[in-house]
Amino acid sequence: MRLRNILLIILLSCALPGCGTSDFFSFDMQSGNLDKPLQIIGDSKKGIGAIFYETEDKKCWLPSKPMATAKTETGMIYKFKGQCEGIKTVTLRVERRGQDYLFFLSATPTADDGEEILRWGINFRADADEFFTGVFERTVDGNQKKSWEEGIKTAMNLRGQEVEMLIKPSLGLYAPFFLSSRGYGFYAGGYWPGSIDFCRKNKELVQVQLEGREVSFRIYTSGSPAKIVMEHAMAAGPPILPPKWAFLPWRWRDDHANPPHFFNGAKVTAPYNSQVVEDILMMEALDIPCGVYWVDRPWATGKDGYDDFRWDRARFPHPEAMIKWLARKDINFVLWIAPWVMGEMKQEAENKGYILEGQKDKTDKVALVDFTNPEATRWWQEKGLSGLLKMGVKGFKLDRSEEIVPEDLEDNAFDGQTTRELRNKYPVLYAKAAYEISKKLHGDDFTLLARAAYTGSSRYASFWGGDIGSSQEGLRAAVIAQLRSAVMGYPVWGSDTGGYWQGDLDREVTARWLAFSCFSPIMEVGPTENRGFWNMKQEPHYDKQLIATWRLYAKLHARLQEYSYSCAREAHATGMPIVRPLFLVYPGQKEAWNDWQTFLYGPDILVSAIWQKGVKEHTLYLPKGEEWVDAWNPEKIYTGGQKITVQTTLPKIPLFIRKNSKVDLGNLPALFNESLKLAADKPDLGKLQRSIQ
Repeated sequence: MRLRNILLIILLSCALPGCGTSDFFSFDMQSGNLDKPLQIIGDSKKGIGAIFYETEDKKCWLPSKPMATAKTETGMIYKFKGQCEGIKTVTLRVERRGQDYLFFLSATPTADDGEEILRWGINFRADADEFFTGVFERTVDGNQKKSWEEGIKTAMNLRGQEVEMLIKPSLGLYAPFFLSSRGYGFYAGGYWPGSIDFCRKNKELVQVQLEGREVSFRIYTSGSPAKIVMEHAMAAGPPILPPKWAFLPWRWRDDHANPPHFFNGAKVTAPYNSQVVEDILMMEALDIPCGVYWVDRPWATGKDGYDDFRWDRARFPHPEAMIKWLARKDINFVLWIAPWVMGEMKQEAENKGYILEGQKDKTDKVALVDFTNPEATRWWQEKGLSGLLKMGVKGFKLDRSEEIVPEDLEDNAFDGQTTRELRNKYPVLYAKAAYEISKKLHGDDFTLLARAAYTGSSRYASFWGGDIGSSQEGLRAAVIAQLRSAVMGYPVWGSDTGGYWQGDLDREVTARWLAFSCFSPIMEVGPTENRGFWNMKQEPHYDKQLIATWRLYAKLHARLQEYSYSCAREAHATGMPIVRPLFLVYPGQKEAWNDWQTFLYGPDILVSAIWQKGVKEHTLYLPKGEEWVDAWNPEKIYTGGQKITVQTTLPKIPLFIRKNSKVDLGNLPALFNESLKLAADKPDLGKLQRSIQ
């Protein structure tokens, strides 16, 4: 799409008798990518104006004309007479920043004790077929399980949804940013909650509501969707660049017991946690690469396994030596943490006033650290994380920062802001605190993986897709979450392979998930019912096919380490995400917006995720202007600009390489056959553990 001169028309319908749709004021936006004017507009038939503000007692629309205007070096200032009692004036300031426009709304009360603005609203005119995406990683709002309900049809397009901009567990990545297929982006500043209605209540309007006494928002018109996403990512970031080893396969379990015998009955003589040892030795014997191993809670002392950052030595004997043993194998160790303290540290935090006001209304089981208090933050960093990092822990899984944070206008954090405003900011402060101490002790050689995020989180952490369901719809939700996260400015992302809410693990879904996770920046395999694929609950207990599929995609992911890292460097430098929905790169091709299952992994690898069980063939779109080489059969080369149907029997995932690129995935059928042959011989853990010194 070529750049055009566009006009942003702010139509301020007064919603009173006698006011017509001709009442407006306007100003020029000199460049952009819109085919026709973007309008902030009301619906006069329904008495809806363009911009409203709300006090405790009343909702008022801005009048149709300002009472005063003034030019500035970068834009305009418009002043309106207050329409709500207690509000003297409302000021709209507009500034141009390059090809983007910033809007600032504020109000002046009639007296010092006058009314305060509690909420603002802005309405955008929407086209009938306009596509919107971004905002959050879950598929639909509400209880997260709705995102993987059986039969769900909603995918990347948010049209018809209303999204509350308030972080919820546990698919907790949010950003007050959306991208429109019309060629613009919207980004709200600050952390106050709000909501965005994408043509749900009114099919012709996108209705944004933002809480707070003052609000700001930005309209991106810089050109292609990719440029808009990149610009937003850099404005909110830049995204962190993890160490290269983070792009190797990860392994974890949800709950590490320490049984005296391995799964095959062999007595454990190794001096470390027996399940960690089992995982590492089995993966080595089966030649399954592993660059990161993480341990989830419970790992510390106390009933809930998280007291005072002290290891439970019955569950994890000799943790220091275990971490060094892993390091000798070039496996980096990561540990679960939360933004709260328990045990003696809980009592100390309460005595020192380090806990967040209002948290005890939700639970008094833990003490939620107030990260707006610099003293409390330093105490948590030094007394909690510092010792673990010095022991050799290379990073943390940052969990639970969106669960028990209060959200009350009456409670205040240490820095004076209300917890209502802090709710969305809290995960950012948590990640920042963990980042600072990790950076201090490890330089750039650490990684953080966060479950919740809001504007600014990408500077400090990578992310994973929460406690997602393990059904085929759970995998579907993970695919959507990865693509939405890329649009929102969270480029380094992974999901719990096989899902978290398990029941009985579904092997076909898990096999498909392994293939999908291979083409996620973070490939983490777990929790898998706290078992290896060599010790399944049901027959076959030793699942050769699943082991071979794991090895195939873990080897391939490891083979792509340099490629993934180079894409992460690009994301850090420019904001271009690693995973790229087709519409980001090919916005002028209609099918690029329709085929949400198909995406680019970096610039040269095209993947089409399979999430449904029993699928033996799959139809996908290959973008026009390119030639695409079938990675499973390199003799097949397709011209882009067409839909094709390919065979997708396990373990295949549709996979294509841009012709003439430098990507070499090797002989994939041969790699899988090799993996099957290796998996056929069950390793003897009793003998393998003798290698441990």
